[in-house]
Amino acid sequence: MRARDTNIPDPETLALHALVWTLAEPARADRLIAVTGLYPDDLRARAAEPAVLAAVIGYLESYEPDLIACADALGVPPEALPRARQTLEAR
Repeated sequence: MRARDTNIPDPETLALHALVWTLAEPARADRLIAVTGLYPDDLRARAAEPAVLAAVIGYLESYEPDLIACADALGVPPEALPRARQTLEAR
């Protein structure tokens, strides 16, 4: 079994994976849209923007069970997601 901390992707890649994970379930996707105000067209057009990626992680942070489930699905420690958000917000 590989160590979870050793293969953490860069913040953009991690956030994009988190976005895909979030959108995979309709209820989570609907909540993301409601909470962030980002509509599907916005997400498609702006998915690579650091502010949008940070907002996606911020959304996950607002509901810890989703943050933990996403981190588990992505094979990273939960604290990697907030660190990625902080890095993206600094850009």
